[in-house]
Amino acid sequence: MSLPLSSILVVVAAYLIGSLSFAVIVSRLMGMDDPRSYGSGNPGATNVLRSGRKGAALATLLLDAAKGWLPVFLVRRFGAAYGLDENVAALAGLAAFLGHLYPVFFGFKGGKGVATAAGVLLGIDWMLGLATGLTWIIIAFFFRYSSLAALVAAFFAPAYYLLGGGIAWPLYRGVLAAIVVMGLLLVWRHRENIRRLLAGTESRLGAKAKAKAKTPSS
Repeated sequence: MSLPLSSILVVVAAYLIGSLSFAVIVSRLMGMDDPRSYGSGNPGATNVLRSGRKGAALATLLLDAAKGWLPVFLVRRFGAAYGLDENVAALAGLAAFLGHLYPVFFGFKGGKGVATAAGVLLGIDWMLGLATGLTWIIIAFFFRYSSLAALVAAFFAPAYYLLGGGIAWPLYRGVLAAIVVMGLLLVWRHRENIRRLLAGTESRLGAKAKAKAKTPSS
């Protein structure tokens, strides 16, 4: 079954929003090195943090989350008048997430999508986003591995949605499918991190990257 034009336009717009690589944009605006030139080379908040500029890392985190949240919020808030439902909202969130992973404005070479996925989950339901975010924080606090926290959160997000479905929020198959796909893509994007975790060579949170040199990190 084909999507109506309104849904297609929303998905394309969400993908373009997601394609804004704020790690690179914020770094340029603040006169910093391109985050793709140090640490893991990953344009995300965790790698920007390794520059030692906490403000830049926080700005990147918030903006990357916002670009996942915004399309979902807009569709849920205004989409009913155009025949757009919760499933389309989740599809828009998935499109923004894919934009972060494969940004058209940056040669289709993007980040791993943790913050953007968190924003999508917050857009779907703030309690779902909060539960998943707290899971990330707990794992990161005790183990000091951003990648491990992301992998655990990716597993628990669809589980939380299923457990809370019909109780804390309505349960939609399309929304569940979008969350599962995001989780699988997060695991795929962290495949090198998984290898390093198993080998005991993964970089911990708080470790600074050497200037102009890429080191194993999330």
